[in-house]
Amino acid sequence: MELRRFLRDRSNIFLVFIMPLLLVLVIGSQFGGDGSQGRVVVVGESTDLRDALVTEMEDDDVAVTFADADEAREQLARGRSDVAVLVSTDDAAAFAAGDTADIEVVLGSQAGAQATFQRVQTAMRAVATERNQLSALIDAGAEESAAATALAAAAETVNPPSLAVTNVDDISEAFAGSSGFDVGAAAETLLFVFLASLAGSATLIQARRHGVMSRTLAAPVSTGMAVAGQATGRFAIAVFQGAYIMIGTAVLFGVNWGNIALSGLVLVVFSLVAAAGAMVIGSVMDSEGAAAGVGIGTGLILAALGGCMVPLEIFPDSLQRIAHVTPHAWAYEAFAEIQRRGGSLADILPQLGVLAAMAAALLALGAWLLRRSLTRAM
Repeated sequence: MELRRFLRDRSNIFLVFIMPLLLVLVIGSQFGGDGSQGRVVVVGESTDLRDALVTEMEDDDVAVTFADADEAREQLARGRSDVAVLVSTDDAAAFAAGDTADIEVVLGSQAGAQATFQRVQTAMRAVATERNQLSALIDAGAEESAAATALAAAAETVNPPSLAVTNVDDISEAFAGSSGFDVGAAAETLLFVFLASLAGSATLIQARRHGVMSRTLAAPVSTGMAVAGQATGRFAIAVFQGAYIMIGTAVLFGVNWGNIALSGLVLVVFSLVAAAGAMVIGSVMDSEGAAAGVGIGTGLILAALGGCMVPLEIFPDSLQRIAHVTPHAWAYEAFAEIQRRGGSLADILPQLGVLAAMAAALLALGAWLLRRSLTRAM
């Protein structure tokens, strides 16, 4: 019933359904959602030269798209691509004849354009090296098809050199293997679960104001049952909001939530904390408008302090210690352990334990305040 009342409030439509996904989109786009090593738009018809370059770049995790010359320059101007590679028919013909091909490359003004250009150059060198190897075998008397087959066989038998980076800073290591969408989705889930729950405290005030709680207690219902019912209503709102964001971001942005059972468990325990916090606000305050303002303000402050607006790993050590007074920081760490490092239940037990203790303390306080509020006039 509480969830139905919450969803029927049209003012919650934007806050609950639209704004969370918009913020995940903005954060993921800003910090890189696809995990690629740059964006390149290629101009030119399908030829051996163009296809070889595209294969090399895609093998290097470069995101490659195709367009005509005017559209490619527009994409560069609008920041949709970092580099444009224009492969003309003359370039393709020169390459096929074994001559030098002068390929036009246009760089955008984005910060990552130079790094992407280096990857384009690497792809060109790889294609040129393969062509030189083939030409050397042909000049030595081998047929072209036999030389191509021999080169392919040699490439399969030779182990290419590998590079393992071990000396990295803590921040790079903390975000290894995750995209901007993954980080943003976890943070926004915590932010909006808490906001939705605290905003839902207004329905508890309405229940007290209109005598719903008093009539409930006049029935053969104990005070504990009535309090538990109100707490369950807040909890249903929190879980619904969190589940919606998790499912929506997984479908729309491909967010990796790791072990979904463990991520769901973190959501459930964090929702208990949020529901208990809503009980406290709904029992202390007598005005729905004031409760909404306090709830949103408190939720935003706790979210900012707990790493939901700026990643917790970027905080200085002193601020990270302060951040752990919030439930958001503990839940953020649990999600990070599951998403980025494939953590197990044992790895997140400390975070779950702290969240459960916070939920129990707030729920006890909220229940006491609700019983107390029923004895005073509003």
